[in-house]
Amino acid sequence: GGASTRILRAVIMGPPGSGKGTVSARIVKSFGVKHISSGDILRANIKQQTELGLLVRSCMDQGQLVPDGLMSRLILKDLKSMEHISWLLDGFPRTVSQAEALDQAYTLDTVINLNVPFQTIKERLTSRWTHISSGRVYNTDFNPPKVPGFDDVTGEPLVQRDDDKPDTVTQRLKAYETQTQPVLEFYRSKGVVKTFTGTETNKIWPHVEEFLHQRISLDSQRAA
Repeated sequence: GGASTRILRAVIMGPPGSGKGTVSARIVKSFGVKHISSGDILRANIKQQTELGLLVRSCMDQGQLVPDGLMSRLILKDLKSMEHISWLLDGFPRTVSQAEALDQAYTLDTVINLNVPFQTIKERLTSRWTHISSGRVYNTDFNPPKVPGFDDVTGEPLVQRDDDKPDTVTQRLKAYETQTQPVLEFYRSKGVVKTFTGTETNKIWPHVEEFLHQRISLDSQRAA
């Protein structure tokens, strides 16, 4: 029958500040897909002190990146328990060798690539200002302080955290681009990349939603 919805195997990619978290949450809500975040899996394994978790922990304690092989084993172990569930991978694969490991285990349907201009992301990420002693955070776009540059309650000056400073943001975006470019090329060569371009998540979302609806229903018709 045409009603059998197909299992979806998807990866979402996008730089920090691109709205990836929001889009992922909406995909989960609209399509009942399981969101699999590599960060969550790392934290869970460290907390449960699994064999792999202990290996990850010792890498991190030494200030090293988690090696590709270990990262792939962690994620694939998690995916194994979800044979009949649609999933959306987030934060993995980060390198071509991770992408190859995933490719050997599963055929991906789609890589959703959020292409938001760096300028937009920079404005978004550098618009946060903090009142250090209280931890109050202002956003010059959404909830600006009554007096620019000063805390509403105490009148003390606001500062920009290191993470939110333009130079740091630029570095993070460049690092993301350098790191993921080869991964995107790998998936482009397989013809599974679908890029969504825009400056506002609310305007990008309907296109993502429509694309996934087509993806899922077209495939179920084909299977019928």
